[in-house]
Amino acid sequence: METEVLQEVANNYSMWDLLWSSDSVTKLVLIGLILASVWSWAIIFEKLGTMRQLKQRTAKFEEKFWSGGSLDRLYDSLGANPNEPMANMFVAAMKEWKRTNILKSKTDRGLRGVSLQQRIEKAMMVSMDKDLDALETRLGFLASTGSVAPLVGLFGTVWGIIDSFNAIALTQSNSLSAMAPGIAEALFTTAFGLIAAIPAVVAYNKISSDLDRYAKKLEAFMSEFSTILSREIDDTAIRAEMAGE
Repeated sequence: METEVLQEVANNYSMWDLLWSSDSVTKLVLIGLILASVWSWAIIFEKLGTMRQLKQRTAKFEEKFWSGGSLDRLYDSLGANPNEPMANMFVAAMKEWKRTNILKSKTDRGLRGVSLQQRIEKAMMVSMDKDLDALETRLGFLASTGSVAPLVGLFGTVWGIIDSFNAIALTQSNSLSAMAPGIAEALFTTAFGLIAAIPAVVAYNKISSDLDRYAKKLEAFMSEFSTILSREIDDTAIRAEMAGE
């Protein structure tokens, strides 16, 4: 008998029928979860595409940087605002280097090498932090969706069960035909909550991991380039002392 009732409910109520026949609270929950899922996927595709482009641009810059060519020519070829974080760090360091050299030539006084190196490292650090902050934008929405969407779905589940009990009270019947629509609505909201949350959590973890590795790559470049400039600063100081003698 129960099997026949379930079959009748399934025949009379499709998924869309249940959604359209649900009350306003359940519809708001479902619409909110659908919108959160759509926006999450938009962020996911945008971030994955951005990270793929960054890897390609960074590889090209590293190839040019470590090719042994002139740093001045590389700086001139990049322009003032490169579209890649590692190149931005390089440009920021070279700007500070050239600005200091111009100041030194105008004043005809030597500047402390340690202070210059600190300023260069600071310029690279500021550039790196700025670019990483830009890359991390909207990731908070993925984290929020991953943690909040199941709770919103659970709220819809509780609301659907309440509707089921209200239907039982109104019909004075505890049959499956009276309980099924409310229970189905409850299960739909739970499913939509998981559909919104699971991709957001997986994508957030992957993108955050990729950004962490990329940040370490930038830090390694900053250390290596700082060492190169430190040697150049020392050589410049030695040549200045020898010229003074």
